[in-house]
Amino acid sequence: MINAARSGALLGAPSPGETRRILDILRKETIGGALLLVGAVIALVWANSPWSASYHTLVGYRVGPSALHLDLTLAVWAADGLLAIFFFVAGLELKREFVAGDLRDPRRALVPVTAALGGVAVPAALYTVVNLSAAGGALRGWAVPTATDIAFALAVLAVVGRHLPDALRTFLLTLAVVDDLLAILIIAVFYTDEFSALPLFAAVVPLALFTLLVQRRVRSWWVLMPLAAVAWALVHESGVHATVAGILLGFAVPVIRSRRAGGPEAGPGLAEHFEHRWRPVSAGLAVPAFAFLSAGVSVGGLSGLAASLTDPVAVGIVVGLVVGKAVGVFAATYLVARFTRAYLDEGLAWIDVLGLSILSGIGFTVSLLIGELAFGIGSEKDQHAKVAVLTGSLLAALLAAVILRLRNHAYRRLKAAKTAR
Repeated sequence: MINAARSGALLGAPSPGETRRILDILRKETIGGALLLVGAVIALVWANSPWSASYHTLVGYRVGPSALHLDLTLAVWAADGLLAIFFFVAGLELKREFVAGDLRDPRRALVPVTAALGGVAVPAALYTVVNLSAAGGALRGWAVPTATDIAFALAVLAVVGRHLPDALRTFLLTLAVVDDLLAILIIAVFYTDEFSALPLFAAVVPLALFTLLVQRRVRSWWVLMPLAAVAWALVHESGVHATVAGILLGFAVPVIRSRRAGGPEAGPGLAEHFEHRWRPVSAGLAVPAFAFLSAGVSVGGLSGLAASLTDPVAVGIVVGLVVGKAVGVFAATYLVARFTRAYLDEGLAWIDVLGLSILSGIGFTVSLLIGELAFGIGSEKDQHAKVAVLTGSLLAALLAAVILRLRNHAYRRLKAAKTAR
């Protein structure tokens, strides 16, 4: 990111007005990462226990009105419904960053946007190379290793990097926000198999009414929630993944209240209010519940684990997350510094950027979702993809933790030396 005081500096500290908001987000996402880990561990233990049949029965339990084509399994409700909340919050955050945050300045936006693009392109390319000759539709999983799980990544950063500069946390947050936008675009464009135009066009009506009401600062849940639910259901019926409705609803919420003649002064819109209300629901309930209902893959012991990880699909995912993400994010950031007037902010080193780039290889929530969309929930390749996502994310977390822990010690000694002077 660009430091306001030093217009060419990469990964500069956030502006003063952003600091408190970012710290609040980091705190909630870190707690969410811990809950996400708990949900995933419970699912893995249960799915590999003598009671695994009861876990799979629970995941496959159907609920919802069949007349509305919403008699879905709990696993599908988690992927299509709960993650719509996650992407609603992502839409709010993304709009907030580009309308009123530090990223409204194109110079500040350049680095995280470019890094996110690199972090999508390189893993996808590596996965494709690994699976070029693979059979069984393996290439459909090219997007699985492209996503960064912000909750897990921030949780790791909070544990190993308490003394690291705030600029690194800000960079990771903004990188993940752009990453979420790219993920939803990929899902909408490449993972829509059956498309029905009429429900999608019909969804414009509740979405427009929702937009009109929030622009007028209506915040009553009993008015807005039914409109959001109808928009979600119609998008789901259209064949486009229902999480797209979440991000569209997030984009509809105003960030800044416009000044009107004779009216109140311009000020904050409803985006900040909704983000404050819904981020805890997303981080504390929606995403951990999705992890619990999606991460329960039956490994089958060491032999089963080996069989899963030798599948080209799994190899491509692990290589994409561990190598592709690190190379893509780091190379994109370096190229911005190499071919523009930007330079690394004072007090940071390229090894910090490398550690953060490796950390971005923690792909969980959206990676699991894309795997289910690519291969079908419960299919053999979906099971192998889940094992690979868990393995690749763990390897990325461990490698990043080693580098960032060493850098954390260096920054702690530096702070102690400055204090002693």
